[in-house]
Amino acid sequence: MAISADLVKKLREQTGVGMMDCKKALEESNGDFEKAVTLLREKGIAVAAKRETRSATEGVIGSYIHMGEQIGVLVELNCETTFVAKTDEFKQLAKDIAMHISWSNPKYLRREDIPADVIEAERNVHRQWAIKEGKPEQVIDKIVDGRMKDFFTQTCLLDQAFVKDEEMTIQDLMNEAIAKLGEKIAISRFVRFRVGEAAGEEEQSE
Repeated sequence: MAISADLVKKLREQTGVGMMDCKKALEESNGDFEKAVTLLREKGIAVAAKRETRSATEGVIGSYIHMGEQIGVLVELNCETTFVAKTDEFKQLAKDIAMHISWSNPKYLRREDIPADVIEAERNVHRQWAIKEGKPEQVIDKIVDGRMKDFFTQTCLLDQAFVKDEEMTIQDLMNEAIAKLGEKIAISRFVRFRVGEAAGEEEQSE
């Protein structure tokens, strides 16, 4: 049977699993949403949340140098054991994230890292725009919330669409790796260098 994009999106939002895995689960369950959720859990794909309390102190430093050698990125990617840290899949994930950062230049790792005054200033800018556009007062907050989502996508690494597959975010990419490798995986910190500019660094321990 044909699976609608809206149903795939709903399953993705509930489970945090990538679009393709959600679509496969819905196809296997003949479009039954609850069965698809159960199927994903049984396959161990939607396990990221369960591993949040675990300690991830092993890992690697992933690196990427952009063509022309004008941009370079270092990212610390952590996991629970040296066994996983040494796998090709884990090392490739670190490299992919570093490559993505070279392209997207995020300022923060996650939304929670953004200072409250920065968020308030950004909300105020969008509120003033909405007022100048003549939007009704009762819908301005909703408009601002919608525009803030774009702001988070531009500035927060985990919210960004993955450069190799824009159907998934970096958080989706992490969740899939957690499911596949069976351990908590976390980005600890990253730094992006560009020739002639001061390096900007965002750190967050998980």
